Amino acid sequence: MIPEGALLPAKALAEYHGVSESYLLKHLQALAAAGILLAVPGPRGGYRLARAPEKITLLDVMVAIEGPKPAFRCTEIRRRGPCAGPPSAYRAPCAINRTMLRAEQAWRDALRGETIAGLVAEIGGRLDRRSAQRAAGWVDARLRYQKESE
Repeated sequence: MIPEGALLPAKALAEYHGVSESYLLKHLQALAAAGILLAVPGPRGGYRLARAPEKITLLDVMVAIEGPKPAFRCTEIRRRGPCAGPPSAYRAPCAINRTMLRAEQAWRDALRGETIAGLVAEIGGRLDRRSAQRAAGWVDARLRYQKESE
């Protein structure tokens, strides 16, 4: 975890994850807008968690990035084409729609049950000690600290 008062610049985060800075910035901004990250602008700025990692679920992160709408959107294709029936034939959602919405609910429930703190603990328990030390050193070298007056 990033120490209290420290920030990690977007450029360093993008480099660490091997993605473009512009791609990552879009997601960092969405996470900041959702109150998951604290964004500090300027040459000494960067990002850090805005809340305790125990209070941030993976559902929070997913909704911040993807939005609150379900991933599956039924377009009612059964009402189109040469064999379509009258509207009264389609009062109930189709089986595909019901199945996809149940799967989405199960997925969201699973994400709601996982926190950032839980992921860190799980990953930390599996990391090779030397790899973990190398990663910690890499991050520490790129941290920015804000002055008390900022």
